[in-house]
Amino acid sequence: MYARLAQVLASQGGLVTRTQALDRGLPPSRIKQLLDTGALVWMLRGVYADGELHAALDDFRGLPLLRVRATLLAKHHSWVLSHDSAALELGMPLIDPRVSLVHLTRPGFGAAWTRAGVAHHYGRFAPGQLQTSEAGYRHLSIARTAVDIAREHGELAGLVACDWALRQGVPRSALIEAYLPMSHWPGVIDVRAAVERADPRAESAAETLGRDLVEELGVGEVDVQFPLLLEGRPVWCDLRIGNHVFEVQGKIKYTPSSSGGVAERPITEVVWEEKKRSRLIRVEGLGVSEILYQDFWGDRRAAALRRLRAEHDVSCDRFGADLHPRLAIQAAELRARFGKRDRAG
Repeated sequence: MYARLAQVLASQGGLVTRTQALDRGLPPSRIKQLLDTGALVWMLRGVYADGELHAALDDFRGLPLLRVRATLLAKHHSWVLSHDSAALELGMPLIDPRVSLVHLTRPGFGAAWTRAGVAHHYGRFAPGQLQTSEAGYRHLSIARTAVDIAREHGELAGLVACDWALRQGVPRSALIEAYLPMSHWPGVIDVRAAVERADPRAESAAETLGRDLVEELGVGEVDVQFPLLLEGRPVWCDLRIGNHVFEVQGKIKYTPSSSGGVAERPITEVVWEEKKRSRLIRVEGLGVSEILYQDFWGDRRAAALRRLRAEHDVSCDRFGADLHPRLAIQAAELRARFGKRDRAG
């Protein structure tokens, strides 16, 4: 009888409601048996997930997205995904989706409440801000979601979202248009700051967080994706101030693609190439600092700021405060040649 659910599970991303299971001829005792054996997994009242799919999902995107979709499946059709939940459906990065509430919005004015891990919002949105994903779930647009995240979680989370939005080709004007009707909404000050600071050249959420950290040093303007010509090929450094480069390092670089990372070669080769890269950057007359994800938070952030400032100061003493004219000319030529977009967005 479990085979009778295959079609609905496939059409709903591995989810099925109790009503749908009953409609397909499964008695309550059979549903209980499937739950007891793990063939189905309870998601919330009246909604179950395929057990094999559930076990294979990760904590950072797969499981949070499944929880979001299960919640929407159980709600009246007038609710749509918004905030963190729309971000998950869109593939927009969140700082920590493991702790995100499920966010649902429906047209209305002013009201909001949270119950059982679900944040319900009554809010206005334009017809053009309502979209449907390839999986068939209705959600708010990239621009509206980015500004909602800034309102909900503050400027830094909004900066991550807005950087990503610009990377997807959403113009900055669309982000501004999305928040203009929110002039008296809570958190709009953080939205304006995030949109103003957003930069499409940040290639990941970690690079956005790294730029925010380096900007906090207050020692100069941060140049994003600074190009060098090393051994005859262009190399793009994450961040630069003066004659000092800041590289954001993450485990994803050393994790095989088969395990969710981006490493396509043996890890020893990845590490060796990185060491060669750092040496070649230093040969050009630049200092190099490395930033880890842990450096963005709490006491580690304060320690990282002290270390980065000291390392930057050493580079200033050795190479001067301003970028060497030779490197400035080379960078302009590389950017013109390879078409790296600028901050305008």
